[in-house]
Amino acid sequence: MKLIIQIPCYNEAETLEVALNDLPKHIDGIDQIEVLIINDGSQDNTVEVAKRWGVNYVVNFKRNKGLARGFMAGLDACLRNGADIIVNTDADNQYSGDDIETIVRPILEGKTDIVIGERPIDQTEHFSPIKKKLQHLGSWVVRKASNTDIPDAPSGFRAYSREAAMHLNVTNEYTYTLETIVQAGREKLAMESVPVKTNPELRPSRLFSSMMGYVKKSMVTIIRAFIMYRPLRFFTIVGLIPFISGCAVGARFLIYMLYGNGGGHVQSLILSSILIMMGFMTIIIGLQADIIAKNRKILEDIQYHVRKLDYDRADNENKD
Repeated sequence: MKLIIQIPCYNEAETLEVALNDLPKHIDGIDQIEVLIINDGSQDNTVEVAKRWGVNYVVNFKRNKGLARGFMAGLDACLRNGADIIVNTDADNQYSGDDIETIVRPILEGKTDIVIGERPIDQTEHFSPIKKKLQHLGSWVVRKASNTDIPDAPSGFRAYSREAAMHLNVTNEYTYTLETIVQAGREKLAMESVPVKTNPELRPSRLFSSMMGYVKKSMVTIIRAFIMYRPLRFFTIVGLIPFISGCAVGARFLIYMLYGNGGGHVQSLILSSILIMMGFMTIIIGLQADIIAKNRKILEDIQYHVRKLDYDRADNENKD
């Protein structure tokens, strides 16, 4: 059983060694532990620090491509190098290395395929009150969109089985954390959450420059993922708003007409017709999007089998 710990890095020379030193050297049930870093266009000596420490693999981007692309590139490299379990953690030592055993244990015991570390958000001192509320709100929205019960959706401290990793796709360029939960919920992958500890902040977060920027990007990511993976439900909810409103306005016109006052309320009839057509057309768009989503599912199944053949061949070549 081989575990590869992947760490996305962007100018992390000052904190990377602290995070690397905190990683576990042995976990019961794991035969081999290796470390991979994703150098996301760092302009400092992040790679030199990693190599001097002795990481096993380095994925290099010549320019910064963002957390989502780095995450997927890391998964690809881990799978090609024979990882049975992949753990994603941060280079700023936000998460405790001791908890890596905690998040891989459910996968080792065959209980689940994805484990997400649940941070003590309300007890984290460097989280402002607004950020804490937004973290809870964002997680609630993701739970509704994904039909899961994950309490800390933005957490980047995660473990994936080899099988689960081969199913994942990330299409947005902001972050993988939210979209992968919605996708895993749609794919009905076994997923659970476990409580983990956090370390004191070594540096401010680089994922967003302002709280409003964080909220905006997160909401766009959630809505986009919801439309992509549950289009019929999304467009039906949106379409029912004008449709029901149009029916209500139309009912009002009919009441006036029954009392002989319909001639003075023709505008209500026009408004009702427009609203009902808008709602109907939105629902039709949802049906078309649902058909596209079904085709996407077929393509994802094909992609999974191609990945499996490719990664298994690469793994066998590495063993030889």
